[in-house]
Amino acid sequence: MIDKAQGENEHRAAPSAASLIEAMRDIGYSLETALADVIDNSISAGATTVSISYDTSSSSPYLSIVDDGDGMTKAELLAALRPGSQSPRDARGSRDLGRFGLGLKTASFSQARCLTVVTRQGGETSAARWDLDFVVERDDWILQLPPTFDPLAVAGVAGLANKGTAVVWQKLDRLVDATSGASNADHMLDRLDSARRHLELVFHRFLQGEKGLPKVRILMNGRDLTPFDPFHTKSPATQRLPVETIRVAGQVVQVEGFVLPHHNKVSLQDWERYAGEGGYLKNQGFYVYRGGRLIIHGTWFRLARQSELTKLARVRIDMPNGLDSFWKIDVRKASAQPPYVVRERLRALINEIANPSKRVFTAKGHVATADSKSTLWHRRVDKGHVSYEINRDHPLLAHISDELTDQQASDLETFLKTVERAFPVDAVFSDTASDPKALKPAALPQDDLETLVRLTVQVLRAQGATLETVLGDLHRAEPYCSSWTAVEPLIKNAFQGSEPVDV
Repeated sequence: MIDKAQGENEHRAAPSAASLIEAMRDIGYSLETALADVIDNSISAGATTVSISYDTSSSSPYLSIVDDGDGMTKAELLAALRPGSQSPRDARGSRDLGRFGLGLKTASFSQARCLTVVTRQGGETSAARWDLDFVVERDDWILQLPPTFDPLAVAGVAGLANKGTAVVWQKLDRLVDATSGASNADHMLDRLDSARRHLELVFHRFLQGEKGLPKVRILMNGRDLTPFDPFHTKSPATQRLPVETIRVAGQVVQVEGFVLPHHNKVSLQDWERYAGEGGYLKNQGFYVYRGGRLIIHGTWFRLARQSELTKLARVRIDMPNGLDSFWKIDVRKASAQPPYVVRERLRALINEIANPSKRVFTAKGHVATADSKSTLWHRRVDKGHVSYEINRDHPLLAHISDELTDQQASDLETFLKTVERAFPVDAVFSDTASDPKALKPAALPQDDLETLVRLTVQVLRAQGATLETVLGDLHRAEPYCSSWTAVEPLIKNAFQGSEPVDV
């Protein structure tokens, strides 16, 4: 029997609802990306408050996301719950964070076997439910509607106001770890805590109310999320590079580079916070935003390698949602690839963006080498090889050498070369990379510091240096600069009271 709607050479091959809906659970969502996808819908609906609540201790745990957005009519709700409700080719409003018309369903199915949506608009309440067990049993795409369930009795719906939408997950088989036994609730709380940190990053520009974006309040079990700005823009030590504009298919992509502060310029708490969970090395690179919402971060798109010297470089890329197909945004909105014209421009900008980060670590050494006679170490680059050498022109070393016999001076030179070749490069690099705050030279005893300053001033005066020159010179060199509060008055006293030594 041939269906009249088909030709003789056609065959209708509709997918099995039971098989496909189970397969839709494994697109690759994590709890973090699933929650973010549902919150996208809330923001697109004009919500100013989104409240996530959950019960992890009962025998039937649940998680709900309730917003105060526009809500939906019954017809809009049924359309929203239809898989593939909107084509990714359809034009969207500039503030629409949706993409494929799949997010609400696939995100929810990835974590739970039962999805209930209750929505209010114009005083009318509408509700519908996807129960995967029911779909599998019937092997058909059938939504359950009231009165098969009571919308107002659904856990987590109580917070729904006169308008807005509540998304409730039940049968949390993916959120619950069956192997965790008695610690099941603790396991769920750990995952939810990780999700909180993710949402604080992904929606940080909405949470802080950035100009041009709606301010949105997001809560988890009554506790406000705190925006996490990965560029540390509030710190005066953060460097901001000029904004670059790239045009793609008649639309604008903006690129702005940031260099985070060196660990010496921030508190220990801020240093650890802005490293992120993966650390500075992993979190360097491009941060791609679509409509103000973070899509992907911590990558150079294979245009550069992650390195220790560029670990403080982070680059914000703002793209409009009209370029989704060019950027190959995936269903989860957790992956993106820059189009050719953007990629080539980023390739050209990469050194300009990364070099300031390198200078944060090396600038102090370059300045000392160029301008200060009192630096103890010189950084030498020869045919791409970097080495560190003790400054033979250091005033104290030069003064001591002048007092030695030729044989003693030769022995001293041999010892200095031995020290240079024994410089513990690997250990210093490892310690700096793992915990730079922990790497701290031993403090110089006060008596030794006073003697060092007095002798240094005597030698520099003998070379014709003025007080201003000495202050400027030693302020850039160790061990003086790190103890400058104590060193500055010692220099002034030594300069006023000492006589130049005979050199």
